[in-house]
Amino acid sequence: MRWLAALALALACGAAFGQRNQQFSPDFKPEELYGGSSEERPDWKEGDVKLPAYPQPGNLIEFQVSALNSFRFFVDPGSISAGADGVVRFTLVARSRSGTENVSYDGLRCSSGEQRTYANGRVADKSWFPVRDGKWKPVEVKTVSRQYLVLMRDFFCPARIPIATAAEGIDALKRGYHPQAVSNQPEYIRQ
Repeated sequence: MRWLAALALALACGAAFGQRNQQFSPDFKPEELYGGSSEERPDWKEGDVKLPAYPQPGNLIEFQVSALNSFRFFVDPGSISAGADGVVRFTLVARSRSGTENVSYDGLRCSSGEQRTYANGRVADKSWFPVRDGKWKPVEVKTVSRQYLVLMRDFFCPARIPIATAAEGIDALKRGYHPQAVSNQPEYIRQ
């Protein structure tokens, strides 16, 4: 009887490991998981976008992307918005070990698994410059853009549903995860 319990446990662990590998293998395509790209949904219309105030260093909330990443990532809580169009918008700050910062104002479209950059920050004068022809792009499992996958999966698009309010997103960042995030579920093995 013990061997049957051990076999069941081994099968459950194997299934969970297999699910993890399927979701985060190099072949993983979030747009398939999330339901297709914006171009495939002509009935969707993006709402108006207003650039937020430039982020203040003391207000930023850090989130973990990977222990192997040489950058630290932060979100300005005052910039988070949950749009009626299903897009979660926020200011992202990526800081290198030397202290150099990249600042951007981005959006995540939870229903399609896409990301868009609206503006980049000028650190010298703390102003924004809009990105020309910024298009929606699938969030991919790549080292250079993994921060968007983590924000989508763990904070702003739990279970593929956009957060309802900025306060919900801020709470998730402060906790280090959203309670409904896939990576917070018991059957999920965190990377």
